[in-house]
Amino acid sequence: MPELPEVETVRRGLERHVAGRAVELVRVLHPRAVRRDPAGPAGFCSALAGRTLGVPRRRGKYLWLPVGEDALLAHLGMSGQLLVCEPGRPVSPHVRVWFTFGDAGPDLRFTDQRTFGHMCVVRHGAELPAPIAHIAPDPFEAAFDPAGLAGRLRSRRSEIKRALLDQSLVSGIGNIYADEALWRAGLHWARPADTLDPPEVTRLLAAVREVLGEALAAGGTTFDSLYVNVNGDSGYFGRSLAVYGRAGEPCRRCGTPLRRDPFMNRSAYSCPRCQPRVPGRRPGSPQALVSGHPGK
Repeated sequence: MPELPEVETVRRGLERHVAGRAVELVRVLHPRAVRRDPAGPAGFCSALAGRTLGVPRRRGKYLWLPVGEDALLAHLGMSGQLLVCEPGRPVSPHVRVWFTFGDAGPDLRFTDQRTFGHMCVVRHGAELPAPIAHIAPDPFEAAFDPAGLAGRLRSRRSEIKRALLDQSLVSGIGNIYADEALWRAGLHWARPADTLDPPEVTRLLAAVREVLGEALAAGGTTFDSLYVNVNGDSGYFGRSLAVYGRAGEPCRRCGTPLRRDPFMNRSAYSCPRCQPRVPGRRPGSPQALVSGHPGK
């Protein structure tokens, strides 16, 4: 699923190619794509035809384009793409919503192979659409409160990684970047969050911002053809991943084979040496090597 760097990359592309343009016609080619719009496909189309799209905004993994006082809200799901295409380009069978513009320039196509993504018009949602008001600010927003997040993290008894994925605590962090940030911070994913001391929390939040920033600079992470930017180009941060998807390969910091563990129907990747599971164990000590293996 696209995470913050991927969604922000798409948002920037929409700002360059779509913002300030007037919609001429909207076609919903698959009703599931607008399943969360209370007005249905016909109402969705009529609410946008003839109106000008504003500068796109983002919170976590959601993005929206202001339309006057309203908002066109989009979530890419597992395979959603917002592609800017020349009008004469053949329409893919996976295009779900098709926008054309009054200036006869490139159109916008919401393409979603698995149809898990969705779009909807939110009335009076230009500032912050109501359906996502419960989502916490992400680390790049002006409203982000590091001190407040640190306190909330340290009040949680769940694993650190589970807390990082909780979008009501902090948004935009998904499975890939949680693993990468925890590796950089030298923290085991299964450590209870309430065992972190203030320096560890500070180190973790710095690692989160660092890895997200680097991924954004690389255009995000692409593992297959399902994530591309608005021009259809892949992201290149996958070449820089230190732990995610690298089980059995040597840690780039210490050379120890990396470990994969099941986590919430997904996976958690870590270095048994650099990320000791038991607080207070020095990375590299015999105790840390043992504690890095769950169940031992």
